Amino acid sequence: MELCLGTVQFGMDYGVFNTPKKDVEYCIRCLDYATQNGINAIDTATAYGIAEEVVGKFLERKTINRDKLWISTKFLPNALDDYEEKDYRRVIRENLENSLQTLHTDYIDTYFLHSSRYAFRPDILEALSDIGKEGLAKKVGVSVYDPEEALACFESPYVEYIQAPYSIFDHRMKEAGVFDTYKQGTCKVDVRTAFIKGLIRLSIDDVPDYLVKAKPILAKLDEYVEKTGYSRIELALGYIKRQENIEHLVFGIRDLEQLKMDINAFEKDISVDVFTEIDKEFANIDTDIVVPSLWKK
Repeated sequence: MELCLGTVQFGMDYGVFNTPKKDVEYCIRCLDYATQNGINAIDTATAYGIAEEVVGKFLERKTINRDKLWISTKFLPNALDDYEEKDYRRVIRENLENSLQTLHTDYIDTYFLHSSRYAFRPDILEALSDIGKEGLAKKVGVSVYDPEEALACFESPYVEYIQAPYSIFDHRMKEAGVFDTYKQGTCKVDVRTAFIKGLIRLSIDDVPDYLVKAKPILAKLDEYVEKTGYSRIELALGYIKRQENIEHLVFGIRDLEQLKMDINAFEKDISVDVFTEIDKEFANIDTDIVVPSLWKK
């Protein structure tokens, strides 16, 4: 498993409090630091504001060879809803070509559909696969939210990759068998939302009222911090790191200092025994806590 730097925070206001994005040059500094310190994967999306533009400006400077990097981006959400099936390939190709131009690269390592409900649309998945075969994307896949969507992708002959939520508080994918070895033959898996849009980074006093149900869960996590001597971030990343059959752990950062802290935390070796009790303690947490799209402000 490798770290993959997510870039949503570079392109738009983001996080529990919609923290304002940094300026472009600062974001490029973060990308440069990451790629000079062992992170060779970058995840972005057309829907992430100016994130593709930021990554493109970074790539244009050529501080690291393109072939040393793994880059994923995502097709604009719901962009096929108003088109007929005969137009799917053209629309996907046009969107991908626009992303390539913005990113200053001639190929994408993985091109994801950003609309998870398309996981149940063989006609759309086939069109995506056909575009992938043209060489503009090495692999194609779907960014999913629910285990049912992930399992549907595994059943499709057209999906080569999925990106799914998974965290110390969100065990749904593991419980559904998404990470089982036998399902990994034809479809690779990346995971995201390690910090649940920054929730895991918040002090309990800073948790907003609309996430009040998360306070006792964070308090319990702090008990394990005290008990084990590891920080929240070390436990959050270590929990995911021990899981087999994951290619990339996609994570986001607010600033350069946070990036440095996360890299150091990921490199820390934590015995799997530490997580035995944590697995049970944080099982079956309500989805309206672990899935940010369900937060009701």
